[in-house]
Amino acid sequence: MLAAGGAAVAAPTGAGTVGATAATADRPPKTTHGPCAYASTPDDPAARPVPLPPDPRHTPSRGTTQVTLYTNFGPIGLTLDREQAPCTVQSFLHLVRHRFYDRTICHRLTAYSTLKVLQCGDPTGTGEGGPGYQYKDELPTNLPPAPTDPTGVRRIYPRGTLAMANAGPNTNGSQFFLVYADSILRPNYTVFGSVDAAGLATLDRIAAGGIAATPDDPAPVDGAPAQPVEIRKAARHH
Repeated sequence: MLAAGGAAVAAPTGAGTVGATAATADRPPKTTHGPCAYASTPDDPAARPVPLPPDPRHTPSRGTTQVTLYTNFGPIGLTLDREQAPCTVQSFLHLVRHRFYDRTICHRLTAYSTLKVLQCGDPTGTGEGGPGYQYKDELPTNLPPAPTDPTGVRRIYPRGTLAMANAGPNTNGSQFFLVYADSILRPNYTVFGSVDAAGLATLDRIAAGGIAATPDDPAPVDGAPAQPVEIRKAARHH
């Protein structure tokens, strides 16, 4: 996992460990020919069958679109911003269209002082699964600096931010995280939208349920939600 936030805080990560998506010599990746260059990951196959996303020469890069995650805790409305991250929005909508996120659990909830997120997007529910492809980062440039960071590197991912999890540079896939309270991270995670007011209320209910305890950690700050969170359906609103 990647170090971020506070000194010992684990940042949101994507499918598997760094390097797990490298292609082998006998199974070279397929890559789309447009500007997003979505590349298959033969060594990290899709958790659910899904083709590579469309990759037109002119990627839509203006305007917003809405998606709702219908969960067992209530709806989470998302506004996707094409201008911020056109390739990411294109991929996310592709996965929604192919029902990749339907009937999946959000496998990770964090309650560190500097990292408060819900992470979702892996149909296996393990934090290891992805869509069988990866694509480049579209990193944010306008996040406010963290006032407590003497290096000036870390940034504030504000409450309500929608961002991609990853396993290192340019390893975006299907996993994403929802920020339920201001969090401090290196700006290494693509921001591609925001959560609406009703969605934030849903996230607050999820966060209030806490994190599942284990025999080794009776008061965890990172792990599976104590009350399972299921995305029953993800739907785009035109």
